Amino acid sequence: MINKIVQSIAEALAGVKDGSTVLMGGFGAVGQPDELIEGLIEQGAKDLTVVANNAGAGRVGLAKLMEIGRVRKIICSFPRSAGSVVFEELYRAGKLELEIVPQGTLAERMRAAGAGIPAFYTPTGAGTKLAQGKETRDFNGRAHVMEMALKGDVALVEAWEGDRWGNLTYRESGRNFNPVMAMAAELTVAQVHHLRELGEITPDNVHTPGIFVNRVVRVQRGAPWV
Repeated sequence: MINKIVQSIAEALAGVKDGSTVLMGGFGAVGQPDELIEGLIEQGAKDLTVVANNAGAGRVGLAKLMEIGRVRKIICSFPRSAGSVVFEELYRAGKLELEIVPQGTLAERMRAAGAGIPAFYTPTGAGTKLAQGKETRDFNGRAHVMEMALKGDVALVEAWEGDRWGNLTYRESGRNFNPVMAMAAELTVAQVHHLRELGEITPDNVHTPGIFVNRVVRVQRGAPWV
């Protein structure tokens, strides 16, 4: 019997290794797997490369993971945003590597990894510093940059609901980077607000099929919404 539900955050993150590339879902604070990030801090993996939309805020979650020295490099679209004090402190001190990737390109690099596509061409970034050192080609008279697929060792995602097969549904703005990240990693761990019986999530509402998900753990925040 397939059952991907685990009983604790610690069990969900078992085996995450030092030096891993970790994809972290969320658009800012929306849809971010905060409990899994806190669990990763407890778990102790270090020398991580983190892929996220932004570089954290305040001194919690991803920012805390960086502040305690667990992150070697961050790949993101918006390293500087309201409250990104930890990133700025570490980057200015030379303690954190940064790779800036335009938001659409970041999403497509992970989607490509999930689809088994090794690379693709995009006009985004052509003729800018972001294209330096990358192969370029002209298509229909327009310059395009070759971008490599971006695969993770681990993906940490947040979903509204899931079942024991690993099928996931995201709610409203939580459906941002989470689906493409879930597809793009060797090990995908999902924190969900609600566990459903098989068949309760209708096929039209399965945003990430269970074939892409390895572990599911239930978390509870605030009111027990239906």
